[in-house]
Amino acid sequence: MKTTPWIALFPAACGILSAQQTVPLTIAQAVETALRNYPSIRVSQEQINAAAAGIQLARTAYLPRIDGLAQVNRATRNNVFGLLLPQSVIPSMSGPVIGSNNLGSAWGSAIGALVNWEPFDFGLRRANVAAATAARAQSETTLKRTQYDVAAATADACLTLAAAQEMARAAQAGVDRAETVSRTINALVNAELRPGADASRAEAELAAARTQLIQAQQATDIARATIAQFTGGNPAQIALTAPGLAQLPPDRTTPSLDANANPIAMEQTAAVEQAKAQLKALERSYFPKFYLQGSAYARGSGAETNGAILGGLNGLAPSVQNYALGFSVTFPVFDFAALQAKVAAQSATVRAQVARSQQIATDLRAQWNIAVATLQGARRVAANAPVQVSAAGAAARQATARYQSGLGDIDEVAEAQRLLTQAEIDDAMARLGVWRGLLCVATAAGDIRPWLDEVSQ
Repeated sequence: MKTTPWIALFPAACGILSAQQTVPLTIAQAVETALRNYPSIRVSQEQINAAAAGIQLARTAYLPRIDGLAQVNRATRNNVFGLLLPQSVIPSMSGPVIGSNNLGSAWGSAIGALVNWEPFDFGLRRANVAAATAARAQSETTLKRTQYDVAAATADACLTLAAAQEMARAAQAGVDRAETVSRTINALVNAELRPGADASRAEAELAAARTQLIQAQQATDIARATIAQFTGGNPAQIALTAPGLAQLPPDRTTPSLDANANPIAMEQTAAVEQAKAQLKALERSYFPKFYLQGSAYARGSGAETNGAILGGLNGLAPSVQNYALGFSVTFPVFDFAALQAKVAAQSATVRAQVARSQQIATDLRAQWNIAVATLQGARRVAANAPVQVSAAGAAARQATARYQSGLGDIDEVAEAQRLLTQAEIDDAMARLGVWRGLLCVATAAGDIRPWLDEVSQ
């Protein structure tokens, strides 16, 4: 028995439908998903891991250094009396000058170890560890700053989607009213109670209302795509559910601003501390370096001091042993000028970071003042919006009644319908404007968690 094509395609069609099903998403869930999935969060987390490894690297300077060596060679033994400047090309040779110059070669071998430890360093290693620790602290504040930015951007995108959905709802109501008016006018025109121009005007108003609805739907799709940028997934599957946005939030006293608690300021404070730690490490660099050293080694050679060469495998095994203990001091005298230049540059970096901290504090204060002013204005607009909706609704009903009774014209009806649609949009935007103002205040304060708790109620 053959399977009909539509039966064969049924499982695939079901799969497509299930893939396109929307998943309700609250604002808090959207923010949590963004904090878990957005790549910049993982970048900051790996920077913390790298900074932590830097601390471990700085702490290894406290450990002694042990270098081992083993070698076997076959070489001539013609030694030359005289000085050779330090270089890395010509191998060194030990032993007396025997006055020979031939190509006879002998086996040579060496094995040894050198232990080198710096017992004290005038605080340089501690300063380097402190600088690495400050770098990790800055990376941690950078992670908090990134989380703060992503959370605020995601919440703002959710508000934008809510606003677009409200605009689409109001635009759909406008289309429904325009369709009702168009049917009424067409009935009057068909009954020859109104001129045909009124039907054309009604069709134009209906087309304009549909265009407004399409634009609102487009804004909704764009807002979904923006949320999907932070949360991942398919924008078509995003369905925002935020019942708290349907009501105005209670009018509470706005708390005072603590600029130092903002993640932006905290990150900059950590940058200042890191710059100071690096400066301190530079300042501890121009000191003598003391090394406690110990060495043990053995060498073998198939060449004798009288010029003879031992045959066979003589020299392959180390046969002469030595050891040494010592204490060395080094001091780079002429590094002072270069080090002073580095200190001056780092000091300028510290001053620049401090000035940037002051600038950030000023900007945060300005952002806070603007957010508070925006919130206050939004509350006043939200209080006035219901009056506008009520008046526009009454005007639309009266204009429609006057037109149906023959006392008004189509222009009055069209204008009243547009005013009502715009009033409904303004009312929704005013309510969401209060929530957006609260989000701006919370963003300026550096913590949107109270806002998320309130909007989720």
